[in-house]
Amino acid sequence: MEDDGGETSSFVIGLIENRAKEVGLAAFDLRSAALHLSQYIETSRSYQNTKTLLHFYDPIVIVTAPNKLASNAAVGVSELVDRFYASVKKVVLARGCFDDTKGAMLIRNLAAKEPSALGLDTYYKQYYLCLAAAAATIKWIEAEKGVIITNHSLLVTFNGSFDHMSIDATSVQNLEIIEPFHSNLLGTSNKKRSLFHMLKTTKTIGGTRLLRANLLQPLKDIETINARLDCLDELMSNEQLFFGLSQILRKFPKETDRVLHHFCFKPKKVTNEVLGVDHAKRSQVLVSSVILLKTALDALPLLSKVLQDAKSFLLTNVYKSVCQNEKYDFIRKRIGEVIDEDILHARVPFVSRTQQCFAVKAGIDGLLDIARRSFCDTSEAIHNLANKYREDFKLPNLKLSFKNREGFYFSIPQKDIQGKLPSKFIQVVKHGNNIRCSTLELASLNVRNKSAAAECFIRTEVCLEALLDAIRENVSVLTLLAEVLCLLDMIVNSFAHAISTKPVDRYTRPGLTESGPMAIDAGRHPILESIHNDFVANNIFLSEASNMVIVLGPNMSGKSTYLQQVCLIVILAQIGCYVPARFSTLRVVDRIFTRMGAVDNLESNSSTFMTEMRETAFVMQNVSQRSLIIMDELGRATSSSDGFSIAWSCCEHLLSLKAYTIFATHMENLSELATIYPNVKILHFHVDIKNNHLDFQFQLKDGPRHVPHYGLLLAEVAGLPSSVIEIARTITARITEKEVKRMEVNCLQYEAIQRSYQVAQRLICLKYSNQAEDTIRQALQHLKECYIDGSH
Repeated sequence: MEDDGGETSSFVIGLIENRAKEVGLAAFDLRSAALHLSQYIETSRSYQNTKTLLHFYDPIVIVTAPNKLASNAAVGVSELVDRFYASVKKVVLARGCFDDTKGAMLIRNLAAKEPSALGLDTYYKQYYLCLAAAAATIKWIEAEKGVIITNHSLLVTFNGSFDHMSIDATSVQNLEIIEPFHSNLLGTSNKKRSLFHMLKTTKTIGGTRLLRANLLQPLKDIETINARLDCLDELMSNEQLFFGLSQILRKFPKETDRVLHHFCFKPKKVTNEVLGVDHAKRSQVLVSSVILLKTALDALPLLSKVLQDAKSFLLTNVYKSVCQNEKYDFIRKRIGEVIDEDILHARVPFVSRTQQCFAVKAGIDGLLDIARRSFCDTSEAIHNLANKYREDFKLPNLKLSFKNREGFYFSIPQKDIQGKLPSKFIQVVKHGNNIRCSTLELASLNVRNKSAAAECFIRTEVCLEALLDAIRENVSVLTLLAEVLCLLDMIVNSFAHAISTKPVDRYTRPGLTESGPMAIDAGRHPILESIHNDFVANNIFLSEASNMVIVLGPNMSGKSTYLQQVCLIVILAQIGCYVPARFSTLRVVDRIFTRMGAVDNLESNSSTFMTEMRETAFVMQNVSQRSLIIMDELGRATSSSDGFSIAWSCCEHLLSLKAYTIFATHMENLSELATIYPNVKILHFHVDIKNNHLDFQFQLKDGPRHVPHYGLLLAEVAGLPSSVIEIARTITARITEKEVKRMEVNCLQYEAIQRSYQVAQRLICLKYSNQAEDTIRQALQHLKECYIDGSH
């Protein structure tokens, strides 16, 4: 199968839905021969879950069934693909190809793990849609690419997105996880980067992709997260191990994870006429894959040496499962029988081609030796030709260059050419300060050189056939090696590197619980703190008994930055990285919802208010007990009374759940919620007023603080007439007077409930405390005394 360079995606996705708006999705990664199956009920009319997964997989081909619109005029996944993914190749297969029984059989045969381990036997009926999508996807891949997938070689995972935290596509954008929000406005040299760009110091293509996948779908399993954090602890305390690992990971080729898919697929036997030129190209890719695999296996003993004294579970596990696995030695030995010992993986095109031609030891195949002789002769003739031209045309700086597609060509500095080039030179192209050109003799030699190389590749593949079969039998250990290298690359070169470049103790290890509080002490925004040296740190505390924080403060006081900061700290913690805070303990979040920004959405014909309401509806319909909800301004895009009533009722709805909510607003009336509901906490961003000017402190403080008439102050600065401002002041004074009276009544009415609730809240926090028993007894005694006295 052809290989695409760089970080571009390699996913083929199959999509199908039923009338109950259940969607089955099969994502096949051509690069690493992995199949991810997801099935879920699409809860929003805009297919938000499907969009999130498509955004995550970023496919090159989408396979769907013919579009039949549902009676209620729903979009339908097929139309969704047409509308939002027009640039992606779309393949429509007959509904008969989406056969779940066939899909289950295929996965039984192809999966590297046992079907029972995948839960296939138990959940077969439950997963019928994604199995149908898998059947169509595999059918298309085998037909299109002309391959048969090797039995028991596929890495299959079920419910790709359900073992992970779910972040919808809008939130990914709002939180600047992958791309900066205004990257198109601020240009590419924009200092404000995304979380992905900040952490992207990985050295391999697979490591970078794993990092992106982790940021878009962080982990939920505390054990796995803690294993990564233990590993980071060890790397941070053992400099020799950290340095040794980062050095050795460089010895593995960048493309190690991509090589393996060549061994998962076995070409169908097709007549030579059909294959033609393509056969040589495929042989070349296979030969280079074997060389690459040899280079990777050669580096394994070095990795083994560094890891032998490692203590953390993750690194000792790598040592046991990879470094001590005899199968790698067996493959290395088999490769050594056929491949020359001195052959190394090379990046320079001609060196790489020569390495591939001479990969197999001499004397194994007579026809191969003849083809090599011809390759050497033509290569030598080309170099002699270049020498001849240097002398004949007095061009001492004439250089011979090589590219895989064009073959050899000449490169001559422009300053060496006085007047015109001799007529012998053809295909003249200006390239910077040089001229690129060829001659008829060179073109003729190029053709002969290329065909000799092609013959070498084809004969080499024949010699490698038995070796390739032996490698294919052990393809599961190669998949394991690729996964391990990607994971180590992410933890060592990204996480550990990011922490080690910061001052000591700026990043600390987060604690994680299933149902405890969320407490962050002196948290900072991971991206912004690298730009602003004087970044102001802030705290957050949420628990079951106090599950909503309302943050007040005028425009520009730092509310949006604070909301983003809390989410990014949670994401960093759940990918298994340290976080920018003095201390943190977090309840594992299963979904993050954000409602930020106020813009019209012209594509979906929505005003600012309609966009706001749609996003809020999505949150309300999908929220679960362990979600984290971030609301930045709600209801300000419509009339003030309607906006306020919507914001109030949304808060009341969220208060009835166990989800943690942070609600930022500058509707100060919302602070009245705290006088009625004891599980609401009001915070404000401190602002000083000096000489009628607002001085932003960016410091979060307890309780509501009324910044008197900041809107009027800003209006005055903007130049509204003083008479207009005066009338506005008198109107505000009357409204405020009424509100103050109402809040006093509420406080008296609900005081007893509030006090009982505060005691309950402190008891819950003590439940999750890891203090000594005596300390907890003292705290309980103190709490009892306070309650009896009637003081807080």
